[in-house]
Amino acid sequence: MTTGWTRRGALAVVTVGALLAGCGLTSGSPMVDDVGPGSIGRGEPLKGASLTVTSKEFTEQLILGAIMGIAFEAAGAQVLDRTGIQGSIGAREAVKSGEADGMYEYTGTAWITYQGNSRPITDPAKQWEAVRDADLDNGITWLAPAKLNNTYALATNQANEKKYGTRNLSEVAALSRSDPRAVSLCVESEFASRDDGLVGMKKAYGMDIPGSQVIRVDTGIIYTQTAKGACTFGEVFTTDGRIKAMKLVVMADDKHFFPNYNVAPEINTKALEKHPEIKDILDPITAKLDNSVARTLNAKVDVDGDDPHEVALDWLVSEGFITRD
Repeated sequence: MTTGWTRRGALAVVTVGALLAGCGLTSGSPMVDDVGPGSIGRGEPLKGASLTVTSKEFTEQLILGAIMGIAFEAAGAQVLDRTGIQGSIGAREAVKSGEADGMYEYTGTAWITYQGNSRPITDPAKQWEAVRDADLDNGITWLAPAKLNNTYALATNQANEKKYGTRNLSEVAALSRSDPRAVSLCVESEFASRDDGLVGMKKAYGMDIPGSQVIRVDTGIIYTQTAKGACTFGEVFTTDGRIKAMKLVVMADDKHFFPNYNVAPEINTKALEKHPEIKDILDPITAKLDNSVARTLNAKVDVDGDDPHEVALDWLVSEGFITRD
């Protein structure tokens, strides 16, 4: 799975026109699932509507884009699938311009990358409110956020969790001071150098971890090395399916250092004004999304090799949101 801050941060300077042309937003395929209303979409309130959904290209986004599109189908809409857009800006600009009607986006991405703020808001509800208010002028309306928060974390394997008893980052910091040789970290190069990554985390928690104890590797290798115990702790993303698959234990960010990346639907305001039923369709689904659900669904794709669209469809049916016709 392509994860990490590279998908949220460093972005090439290009014109919106060139970016949209390069992302394939003029193409797409219709969703043709045989689905009907369950607990959402009763009476098919979107019957006759034509809606376009989009997403970024990594696993979690593909699943979320499919969830949104299939929910619209179940409510009676004809849906064009334009998910899988490379990078953050392409999908965002599609919603902003009306090329697409909606997507699931992350509050931290909007606040920092799109809206140009350097300091995250620690309270997730206030972070969402600030993002929502700022985006109204951009023709985008944010619906209610999920508990799903795809941000940085440190994780360890079960053997090391039992050995050292650490449950949060303050306890990792205490261990680094009392037994410096016990704490080694597997991290990405980008995380190692960022103020909102390793540099800031060490400062915020008072961690005493020398450079010789920090091992820089690619994202996928972090998970396997942490699972093996080659490093005591590894940098992970909190909704990654490999956490569950490899039985890793995530350390709580008890000082709330890392930014909140709660997912929420961002909808083109004109589309929402035309089809206000979108809110009632998506709100119950979004409320069900949390990190545990995301890890399970992501693992079905990244570990088991299942198709993201089928994973989304099966989950919506299993939760009773929709039915198969």
